Amino acid sequence: MPPDECQLHAALRGAGLRVTAPRLAVLRSVQGRGQHRDAEAIAEAARERLGTLSTQAVYDNLHALEKAGLVRRIQPSGHPARYEARVGDNHHHIVCRQCGLTADVDCAVGAAPCLEPSADQGFLVQEAEVIFWGLCPRCRQDAHS
Repeated sequence: MPPDECQLHAALRGAGLRVTAPRLAVLRSVQGRGQHRDAEAIAEAARERLGTLSTQAVYDNLHALEKAGLVRRIQPSGHPARYEARVGDNHHHIVCRQCGLTADVDCAVGAAPCLEPSADQGFLVQEAEVIFWGLCPRCRQDAHS
């Protein structure tokens, strides 16, 4: 088994999940720094690996992987949910208003949570989620053409 395949098996087992071909295919499809794929793109990539996989199986596995902390789900307003493998570091995102391209933005200052609310209402704040909006370089270029 290649090293990265061993790491995926270990990650699944470490999270208390069974190692199955569909789960591996979905997890591998989410992998890759900077990847923010929606369920449709994940399903397509997983099907390329397996040949066949139901849409419900993709959603079921994404839910299990998210619950286990192996993937993170974000849902920018007006866009489908997206999934990424970068978890546990409280980073933020920037989204193109025109094409929906999504990229990671590291916290600019301090440790998690890198934003402090003006009033915590008695909550123990553990994470801050910020989405920056704008136009990606390609859409900016297209707008000036």
